[in-house]
Amino acid sequence: MRNCGVATLKPAGFTARHFHRWGDATYINGQGGSILCPGVRDVNDLIRRRACGAAATKGEGVAAGARRPFDHGTLPFVIQRDGTWHYRGSVIGRKELVCLFASVLRRDAAGQFLLETPAERGVIVVEDAPFVAVELGWAGVGRDQVLTFRTNIDQVVTAGPKHPIRMAHDIVSCEPTPYVHVRDGAGRFALEARIGRAVYYELVALAEPGEVQGRQVLGVWSSGCFFPLGDLPEGDWQEGDWPDGDRPGEGDPDET
Repeated sequence: MRNCGVATLKPAGFTARHFHRWGDATYINGQGGSILCPGVRDVNDLIRRRACGAAATKGEGVAAGARRPFDHGTLPFVIQRDGTWHYRGSVIGRKELVCLFASVLRRDAAGQFLLETPAERGVIVVEDAPFVAVELGWAGVGRDQVLTFRTNIDQVVTAGPKHPIRMAHDIVSCEPTPYVHVRDGAGRFALEARIGRAVYYELVALAEPGEVQGRQVLGVWSSGCFFPLGDLPEGDWQEGDWPDGDRPGEGDPDET
């Protein structure tokens, strides 16, 4: 029976054991609770509760709004570029557990990623973006097109004013890397999903010519917004290329 490596405190009298019903759950209670929720007996119990914040406020000795979360500093969690979660070098294989951790994932004003409950918090390492967009859905055409992304934790995000698509480029290879905004952080840094390669190719297949700040680009429409994916090589577009004469106008706030 393997241990998936669930984050725990180390209070006096702490013990660890396996729960054969689930196979990869670990005893996390001890006397001081866990980084997830105080008063929760084990990961199985935690998954059943799901609403971690509510569970924390009901824990012994913890009152809602009574104190700031205890800061553990850096926790031994890593989210790899492909969206895989690790704890002390071991993969967290259960999707339910990954979704649970993701539900308490935050980003502070400095851009650091944290796991935070009403009682406890700690910084974790994220190699790229914490989520990966693994599936694309679309409906409509042109300005009426709507693009939706499903992430590796089965969260569905609709690209638009509140969930923009942005492009970045690898500093070494200059290869384009697209991201979609999943939710806000505490400051200007958002929690994003990296758009997987296969999904990116689907986006490119839906792309059409546009103009953004004087640049001729290929981009996609979603929820009334035009999101550029990359520059058009010089000479690769003409006035007749604009679909149905619907040329995005420079300076239109929906296209930036």
